[in-house]
Amino acid sequence: MSEIKLPEAFLTRMKSELGADYPAFLSSYDNERTYGLRCNLLKKDLKAFPDEMPFSLEKISWAEEGFYYDPDERPGKNVFHEAGAYYIQEPSAMSAVTELEVTPGDVVLDMCAAPGGKSTQIAARLDGKGLLISNEIIRDRAYTLSSNIERMGVRNAVVLNESSDRLAAHFPLFFNKILVDAPCSGEGMFRKDETAVNEWSPENVMMCADRQAGILDNAASCLAPGGRLVYSTCTFSRAENEDNVEAFLSRHPEMTLISMKRLMPHIERCEGHFVAAFIKKGETVINETAYAVTERAAGNGRTKEKKASKGSHAHGISRETLFSFIKNDLGIKPGVCEELFENAEIVSVKDNIFLLPKTAFDISGLNVIRPGLMAAVDLKNRLEPAHALGMSLRPWEVERAAVLDIKEASAYIAGESVACDASLKGWTPVFVNGYSLGFGKAVNGVLKNHYPKGLRMSISS
Repeated sequence: MSEIKLPEAFLTRMKSELGADYPAFLSSYDNERTYGLRCNLLKKDLKAFPDEMPFSLEKISWAEEGFYYDPDERPGKNVFHEAGAYYIQEPSAMSAVTELEVTPGDVVLDMCAAPGGKSTQIAARLDGKGLLISNEIIRDRAYTLSSNIERMGVRNAVVLNESSDRLAAHFPLFFNKILVDAPCSGEGMFRKDETAVNEWSPENVMMCADRQAGILDNAASCLAPGGRLVYSTCTFSRAENEDNVEAFLSRHPEMTLISMKRLMPHIERCEGHFVAAFIKKGETVINETAYAVTERAAGNGRTKEKKASKGSHAHGISRETLFSFIKNDLGIKPGVCEELFENAEIVSVKDNIFLLPKTAFDISGLNVIRPGLMAAVDLKNRLEPAHALGMSLRPWEVERAAVLDIKEASAYIAGESVACDASLKGWTPVFVNGYSLGFGKAVNGVLKNHYPKGLRMSISS
């Protein structure tokens, strides 16, 4: 038995539930926890990824973009992590998005999204097409979620800070894919986080099960006919898992269970996850022009068009001026600029200018943390490029770039200016090994540092 002091009530329940498998389950706590990371498909082809990373990787079977890693190699303290090349994520947690079967053009809600592992996995599978709404009810965690959306270079996501019941009221029958990675008692985190052990109690398990039921009901209200809903937890409790699924189906005859599985630490190389997938009866069609869900089955989802004037200008910056700045001053190829603007409207939050994906819903009245891709900052007499826009760029999308080696990139992330090609002038996209690091400003062979101060850190090269 490991040094982890597991709650007696937890052990008694697991012994009863697992039967003959209980000794193997218990012995799994003698093993070191598992570590995983996921390739960011928005930034790099999966085939090239493993060989380009400066550490050893081993494939995870249930997620094509997932890999095990050796924690001694510390990929979290690496240039490529800051460049959004990958997301560090517990291996079994990657299984939920696999079950969601996301395809480009889907309209997806990640209802309990922080810190962003599953949202950024969804975004990569959307490949910039369709819409992702990532929601988190706890405000501080919603900002963490937003930061990870930015680091991973996601363009078509809106980050909200809402309760599930307000989402249900605002988005009836709207989404064709919904993930509910519900807050749970965290039994699958016992090897990872001592706090999860200390906070566990039978009463907390039942409280979580109660809360999960309400969230699932609200998710069902948001799901369009024909849509797919995935429910997941990182706990082993039947009350939070199979019992909740059974009760949900009894309350919602319109839902059909199509799969249900557990990944257990004594069977698979993971910490543990539960995943159930449902389909809502009916047929759904995605309108690719407006990214709106339309129903062919019974039900009247609100597909309200935005007011024409909303977001048409931001602080006096016209659409044409912003487009010209991005194309001419930032060196982004015209076709990419047209794609950025084609299905977006301009929305401003204070001095920050965003490209909000066009959808058939009205965001007014919602607590919005990130209304799409942040494109620029309006400093009254001039525009500056947003770090988020820079992080979303790929090498083939720009006319010019400062290409750094690992040592230079480490210095840049730490806040230093670095040497660059003397032919580069003005705002310049910055890359390391094909991964974006935002924008710098090239002046006389020096790349002036514009890496955000709040993100700067020392990384050994």
